[in-house]
Amino acid sequence: MSISLKLPTEYWSNFTVLQRDIDFLQNYLFETETPLTTQELTAVLVEECIRIERETQRKEQLASGDFYLPKEKYRVGQRLIFPSLAMKKGEVKAVRPGNNPEIGAFDVIQVEFEDGSTRLFAAGLAEHKLNHPVEETFEPETDPQSILSVYGEEIAHKLDIALEADDSLVRIAGAWFPKALLLDINTGHLNLAEAVLEMNGGEPMTTTALMEQIELPRASNPKLTEFSMNYALQEDGRFDEVGPTGEVLWCLRRLEPEEVQNVPPVLRYVPVDYDRSLLNRQMLALEAQLDDELSETDQKPPKADEVTVTLTYPHWRAGTLPLSLRARPFFPTAIESPRIRFTLVDGKTGEKIPAWVVREYGYVSGLRKWYEKQKLIPGAYLVIRRSKTPGEVIVEAKTHRPNRDWVRTVLTGSDGGLVFALLKHEVACEYNERMAVVVPSVEAVDAAFQQKSRLPLEKLVREIMQKLAGLTPQGHVHAEELYSAVNILRRVPPAPLLATLAASKEFVHVGDLHYRLAEMELEEEE
Repeated sequence: MSISLKLPTEYWSNFTVLQRDIDFLQNYLFETETPLTTQELTAVLVEECIRIERETQRKEQLASGDFYLPKEKYRVGQRLIFPSLAMKKGEVKAVRPGNNPEIGAFDVIQVEFEDGSTRLFAAGLAEHKLNHPVEETFEPETDPQSILSVYGEEIAHKLDIALEADDSLVRIAGAWFPKALLLDINTGHLNLAEAVLEMNGGEPMTTTALMEQIELPRASNPKLTEFSMNYALQEDGRFDEVGPTGEVLWCLRRLEPEEVQNVPPVLRYVPVDYDRSLLNRQMLALEAQLDDELSETDQKPPKADEVTVTLTYPHWRAGTLPLSLRARPFFPTAIESPRIRFTLVDGKTGEKIPAWVVREYGYVSGLRKWYEKQKLIPGAYLVIRRSKTPGEVIVEAKTHRPNRDWVRTVLTGSDGGLVFALLKHEVACEYNERMAVVVPSVEAVDAAFQQKSRLPLEKLVREIMQKLAGLTPQGHVHAEELYSAVNILRRVPPAPLLATLAASKEFVHVGDLHYRLAEMELEEEE
């Protein structure tokens, strides 16, 4: 015989983390003395919730009667449950001796079911096929693995919020542990850790490597010692946890590269108020295409094993890559670490490049020397690929033998601003023709940046469009060209720029995101 235990409909989709759940997980961590991640705690909690529900259902079933087994004796008034009859319930109305010399003494009970029907059953029979213990079977909604595969991410998110609100728990590198159980790591230990990291030349080190050179109090559980060390390092402002997901690496914050500690000037964005409703479908499509890390677009890109991005001037100048919506899934972005150290691998040569994810500001740092080595220009195409090695990301420049091409060139004018000219240059990479520029003097452009970056956006856009318009007979400038050029002098994402074009009467849309200055139309009419 078997009975089936089920959970209420939509139990997991409507799951709420209760205080009893947090109390249970706290006790679990106390007993095991092992730090666990939110995902691991989610699996533990799911099994506990299933156990509670199973126990509750058992009690409810037993409260409504005993399971009928032919070998047992029953009395008048006793309530019974019949697993072999789809869990029908009834009450014993009469008991009399059975009459069958071949099977020995037994009773016959008369049972009245809840629907009013009555049936006779044997009782006190030692041998009967229904005498086997009742077996419990469980529906898919009570199988932990099935639950975690469907609802695990949602439950983990809710649990994460609840654990964050509990002051008695601390999280290090994604793992949770009761603060009360942590070992004492004193200032002397931390000073030694600082000296060890400094001797390592600023290179990050694992907690284990640090502990090997520091005499720490030992616990019966090595993981507890390591976790305690991690917590002490985290609470000390000298140290920075910079490991990708699943790996804990420590670095001295003061030894991190300058562009990791502080956002490079060319990447700093001073927010601009604008009306997003002014953006039409073409503009929104361009915004998604431009891979700007500051874009507010919520268009989810399709999953891919590689993505091609265009290197804009600000990132070329800073030696960085944008963590745009399409590029972000390829890079380590641990929630707990604002700065993450990882390795970029040249897809052609296999060269390994130490790099950093600066998660808060949406860029990857560490590529300046590689850009120079590859002889890239702003507007060059870069391919980003997944690596099979954890902590590594593949990057490849679409380079080729140098060709002499006509490319937009940035020069500085007498007024300190920029002048654009089409000049021939030797170029050794594939590039986006609308966004490509050659910069003969970075220092001159830096000086222009200092002078022009504080101009009101509309005035700067007008000035840049006027300079670009002279490169074509029609005087038309595409929004993509304008975005690329404006970002040489001021960091601005696509949306505010496009909204400025749509809102101002200074700019006339002539079709397919091409614009011209209104004053040029007036001059032609005259």
